[in-house]
Amino acid sequence: MTLQEKWKIQRERKAFLALADGSIFYGYSMGAPVDSFGEVVFNTSLSGYEEILSDPSYAGQFVTLTETEIGNVGVNSADMESEKFQAAGLLVQQINADSNWRSEESLVNALKRFGIPALAGIDTRALTLLLREKGTVKGFICTSGKVTPEEGVAKAKAWNGLDGIDMVESVTCKKPYEFSDDFASDFGMPKELPPADLKLVAYDFGIKKNILRNLRMQGFRVTVVPAYTAANDVLAMKPDAVFFSNGPGDPAGVRDAVQNAKAILGKVPVMGICLGHQILGLANGAQTGRLKFGHHGGNHPVKFLDTGRVMVTSQNHNFAVLENSIDSEILEVTHVNLNDQSIEGFRSKKVPMIAVQFHPEAAPGPHDSNPFFAECRKLVLENKR
Repeated sequence: MTLQEKWKIQRERKAFLALADGSIFYGYSMGAPVDSFGEVVFNTSLSGYEEILSDPSYAGQFVTLTETEIGNVGVNSADMESEKFQAAGLLVQQINADSNWRSEESLVNALKRFGIPALAGIDTRALTLLLREKGTVKGFICTSGKVTPEEGVAKAKAWNGLDGIDMVESVTCKKPYEFSDDFASDFGMPKELPPADLKLVAYDFGIKKNILRNLRMQGFRVTVVPAYTAANDVLAMKPDAVFFSNGPGDPAGVRDAVQNAKAILGKVPVMGICLGHQILGLANGAQTGRLKFGHHGGNHPVKFLDTGRVMVTSQNHNFAVLENSIDSEILEVTHVNLNDQSIEGFRSKKVPMIAVQFHPEAAPGPHDSNPFFAECRKLVLENKR
């Protein structure tokens, strides 16, 4: 394709995003030439688009990046949080060619290789303001030219969305595996790892590689199991602790997760992050609900209630544990979000268990909350049998 042909496509902006509220945003296709459904969210991170797109928690979502210049650093294997891009689609204002020494592939080529539709030339500022006002909206991306904008709106309205749907099924591993020390050579890992003296079983609801790295750096020998593994099978492995991972979608839709959590609590120390935090909340009698437009980005302030310290965190979730549903005799709230006062962490008053809603393993950052993994090790050592 000649430069003139590329400019013609960008000027015509024939591809579009249609929203269930009737809004239409025009752009040009830069990813896979497919049409797709997704929940439209916005992410305020200034960097880390590769980690965002490869985070299984984004399955089923169209990610709108509020940062205007995207693509400069390209894509490389070390920064991937899973084996492929997981988001349902990407929406950006300006796509740039890669120009970075660590780049192994351009973002455009990676999107095409993973089959992810993406639009550039979108008015991301207007779209973000719409989402701020109306909340998460169902959307339809058309790059094929086979659907009119009006038909796209109708398709978005008719789509069932993600509420109550088990999105974990599409991202969990198919069989158990042990996290390998070979990852020590990955970007961000120390060359010398501590002894793996504690055995941990991690439920894979869409677990990120950097969570596994951080657990290993705290001396955990991590065995990852599929999301639907029975609690009895996990306990039969005689772990020192069990971890409930991050993942996509509605926690109430994840088959068997709450029942398994109930069966494990009190048997061994338990930890959770993001979706795992929500599942553990449900297992302790709390309820979850959808946030208006979710938390997506690397600049969310969270307060430690025991010390008053405030840290900046990375987050990605549309659902949260509801404060008024927590039984204060069972759970103690440990962290709150300073933007909307939503629950960001709790510990059990009955059994060894801690969980947080934010992402302490955040890559590329911020790293304020990384000490959570040291707290996990401390919890296990204090309760090791």
